[in-house]
Amino acid sequence: MKKKIILLSISAILLFGALFLLEKLLIPKHVSGIVEGSLIESYYNEKLKHDILFIGDCEVYENFSPVTLWENYGYTSFIRGSAQQLIWQSYYLLEETFKYEKPDVVVFNVLAMKYDTPQKEAYNRMTLDGMAFSKSKLEAIKASMLPEEHMIDYIFPFLRYHSRWSSLTKDDFQYMFNKKPLFHNGYYMRVDVKPVEYIPKKKKLSNYEFGELSYEYLEMMTNLCKKNGVELVLIKSPTLYPVWYDEWDQQMIDYAKEHNLMYFNFIDHIEEAGIDFKTDTYDAGLHLNITGAEKMSLYFGEILKDQFDIVDRRNDPVYAEAWKEKSTFYYEMRDQQYYELETYGEIMMYGEVVK
Repeated sequence: MKKKIILLSISAILLFGALFLLEKLLIPKHVSGIVEGSLIESYYNEKLKHDILFIGDCEVYENFSPVTLWENYGYTSFIRGSAQQLIWQSYYLLEETFKYEKPDVVVFNVLAMKYDTPQKEAYNRMTLDGMAFSKSKLEAIKASMLPEEHMIDYIFPFLRYHSRWSSLTKDDFQYMFNKKPLFHNGYYMRVDVKPVEYIPKKKKLSNYEFGELSYEYLEMMTNLCKKNGVELVLIKSPTLYPVWYDEWDQQMIDYAKEHNLMYFNFIDHIEEAGIDFKTDTYDAGLHLNITGAEKMSLYFGEILKDQFDIVDRRNDPVYAEAWKEKSTFYYEMRDQQYYELETYGEIMMYGEVVK
């Protein structure tokens, strides 16, 4: 009987080990091409506290530079952003993050308020696959799934990706367990320039009211921050489109006033921040490039300095050493991208041409 139990135990260990390795192999690595799928998991490599936490979609992870905030203000920050991050995903990411640390300030980009229903599996995956397993992840999956999706495929991603056998590359083997660094505390760097030449006209909507579900999660986020003694700041990043309607803006003004929160629509402060959409965007106004992100970070840093008592950690030797390494990596990537742009006319970023 004892021998049988030992054999069963060994068999179970081997089975789970095989499934673990299978998942590590088959799940997309996102180290080339669409690298944004690696953003969420990059947080778990952090060792030190962050005073400021950004959550939201591409309007945070492409428009703010944590290295700039560190070098000019001594603020430690991280961007827990992902492509088309929906508000319930932001909420559960925040809930999960509070189990690791309590920042002084949480910054949430409100563009996600426009979505009141689950959108696309591809975007869901870019947020949810990277989350560590937890109750927060399970709740995020439940809130994000489309009708045709199954929770089991998110809990065990290899069930979803089993057909990738035929398209595996050397990256899948090389980065099974450890990925090369791709981001800068959640910031996705681009140095190229594509100026704004045309701004589409705003389309009239039949209804400008944000949905009940969006407000429900915004309320949950507000209460979560208050419960944990964390300041919540609402922002709208200074991008020209997707369109941010005046009616949407007024709803955020009203919500912030009602809940005693700060709300900054940075579209109204583009000139004041020194942003020039002839030079500070890489995709004609959808996102900022590195010069735009650095300008935005300097401008926002002054607001944070004026409004909050955030510690300047530049004289702390532990933080100074860690951020020296982060800054070195930041400038090495910046210089490499500029070199490729000047040499090839394009950025050969992460092994693929970026146009």
